[in-house]
Amino acid sequence: MHLKISPFRAGYVAIVGRPNVGKSTLLNHLIQQKLAIVTPKPQTTRHRILGILNGDNYQVVFLDTPGIMQPKYFLQKRMLNTTQATMKEADLILMMIEVTGDQLQNEKISQSLKSFPATKFLIINKIDLVDKNKILPIIDRFQVMNLFQEILPISALKKDGLNLLLSLIVEKLPEGLPFYSQDVISDEPERFFVAEIIREKIFFHFGEEIPYATSVHVETFEEKRGHKDFIRAVIYVERNSQKGILIGKGGQALKKVGSLAREDIEHFLKRPVFLELQVQIKKKWRKDAKLVTRLGY
Repeated sequence: MHLKISPFRAGYVAIVGRPNVGKSTLLNHLIQQKLAIVTPKPQTTRHRILGILNGDNYQVVFLDTPGIMQPKYFLQKRMLNTTQATMKEADLILMMIEVTGDQLQNEKISQSLKSFPATKFLIINKIDLVDKNKILPIIDRFQVMNLFQEILPISALKKDGLNLLLSLIVEKLPEGLPFYSQDVISDEPERFFVAEIIREKIFFHFGEEIPYATSVHVETFEEKRGHKDFIRAVIYVERNSQKGILIGKGGQALKKVGSLAREDIEHFLKRPVFLELQVQIKKKWRKDAKLVTRLGY
């Protein structure tokens, strides 16, 4: 008797779409670990976030990306460039839309994907928010484009449809050896995720322009055996008024951010830390190409 052995498959899968459609939630649930920060506000993701899922006969390298939009300043232009570069290197592109979203805009973005050679899936997210009879017209609308090999309705938040999605992704990956060892979950260092966690807390606890005007840089990350790790991070804002709001009366607002961030950082690192936060001003950094680059974008 000859046993049929499935070939090993490995490839890069880009998750793209407009801001706030659930891309980061999908990444986190597919790899079963929180790597990408998630908030209710759009444009939370600024970097390409790589997350790796290993199976018995596959390795999927997921690439979460900043939301596709018309850029208004240099940081957003850099974010859009990041998404486009990610699609160029992908074996499979997951174009993600909301079931309640602007489908005309989604069609325009979908048309722009034709220039990328990767296989393409359309992922219709947040189906838990509508009746099922609302989904079929959207499927029909995008099927006539003859662009997507699969169109899948899911709820990333409720994890509905993710098993089917994953099986279809693996089927479309090229045969080949894994790109990363089994114990690697991302290509970013710990200090990157520490900065992202701090930024997530700012997005959650401040409104208006504050989250969008902030950037977080980890200046010091000292691992101390037998003691708490020491982390010093600087939060950059653009104006004095933003600095005042972020610090708050008697420093209470900044202390709140620090306390919540420290809890999540300790959970992520699985060890205790001492977190020190500072706030500094870099005027109009989002519009300055040199500052945007210097801050790691």
